[in-house]
Amino acid sequence: MARLFLLGLLAACGGSDQQVGTPVSPDGTFARIQRTIFEPQCAGCHRTGASDARSSQLVLTADSAYQQLIGITSAQSLARADGLLRVKPYRADSSLLYHKVAWTPGHHSRDYGTLMPMGTTRGLTTGQLEYLRRWIEAGAPRAGHVVDTLVLADARMQSATFTPLAPPAAAAGMQLGVDSFAVAPTSERELFVYRGLGNANALFVNRIETRMRPGSHHLLLYTFDDTKTAFPCNVRPPLNAVRDLRDTDGSLNLVNMLPMACHVFFAGAMTPDLDFRFPPGVALRLPPNATLDFNVHYVNRSPAPLPGQATANLYTVDAAQVARVARTLNLANTNFSLPARQRTTVRTVFPVSVRTTVLALTSHMHSLGERYEIRVRRADGTETSVYMNTDWEHPAFTSFDTPLVLAPGDALVSVVTWNNVTDRTVAFGLSASDEMNIIFGYAY
Repeated sequence: MARLFLLGLLAACGGSDQQVGTPVSPDGTFARIQRTIFEPQCAGCHRTGASDARSSQLVLTADSAYQQLIGITSAQSLARADGLLRVKPYRADSSLLYHKVAWTPGHHSRDYGTLMPMGTTRGLTTGQLEYLRRWIEAGAPRAGHVVDTLVLADARMQSATFTPLAPPAAAAGMQLGVDSFAVAPTSERELFVYRGLGNANALFVNRIETRMRPGSHHLLLYTFDDTKTAFPCNVRPPLNAVRDLRDTDGSLNLVNMLPMACHVFFAGAMTPDLDFRFPPGVALRLPPNATLDFNVHYVNRSPAPLPGQATANLYTVDAAQVARVARTLNLANTNFSLPARQRTTVRTVFPVSVRTTVLALTSHMHSLGERYEIRVRRADGTETSVYMNTDWEHPAFTSFDTPLVLAPGDALVSVVTWNNVTDRTVAFGLSASDEMNIIFGYAY
């Protein structure tokens, strides 16, 4: 992904149509949070007269919740010392409420007391947590529809534990990974590790299994294109050395960025766990003596260090079993602008020139992204929606039981909506505070 920022090489691959909206209309989001989160899961303990309400000095019933959350200093001593408010408008990372219900290591669990809701092994769903985060980032208004309710459809449960991925049997494939590393408080870290596979013959990969510690944004594997001449692409990074995209002051490390100009996207994931299997007879190909640049990106919103770790298993089959060699899709629009304090929708068309069979699709946007839709546009102009996602951090990965067949003249179309709640214009960039608009997938 980072190489797109360096080159902008796909900016001209699709035509885009940008629509700027007006600020959101009044009424709605907080009332839904009260009704679907606070009332059923919190107010039973945080009610007037209850011991938990007395100790926390927080009542979350409908008559009190908003007044007792917004801009209020917490009674929790460590949170107060760290400068957190119960809810700090526009800043989920400085809001104790967000940390208390985020069941991922590195949020509040070592510092701010018991995970909430208390007395259960199940926290909020991923969709509820994201809905709450976006409401805070939108200024935590009492009235107004400021978050797409489709976010709540993500019923996956959060997990507070991490179990490393078991490697495949030696004859079945190989495991690549990035060992545990630290992500500093309230920061992000993106790094690369160049791995050699040690294969004497070509490899055919028909299954990709990945796992990342909580806090991840992506795991990507890149090969290199030796034919590119803009940079010395025949010069490789040192094997097994960690190369950070940013220096300790947060500035981009230009030396470590140079290899990105030669990257060719091979495989990846943006969900904590993914297990994708190609249809029988279809596989990705790696040449003899293959190498892969392993890339991970973590965003730590907490005031405590966050451990990062990522692993990928590549399962292989004999060449005789492969009838079709698959390829990856990497379609991006890097030319868009998101005005401050406005919603913006951008439509981008990516036409195909040869018959293409699409096996799976996923999307990539950053933290201002609200909705990412992918459509198939036929040569006659008709369109069908084939993918919808509202989770910027861990977007849906859609594998098609019946592959999508695109003929010359057809196109994939991305329709992306962002809600720029900041006071600055936002454009394409590498940081989670910048934005992206990318379709990833597998096809042949």
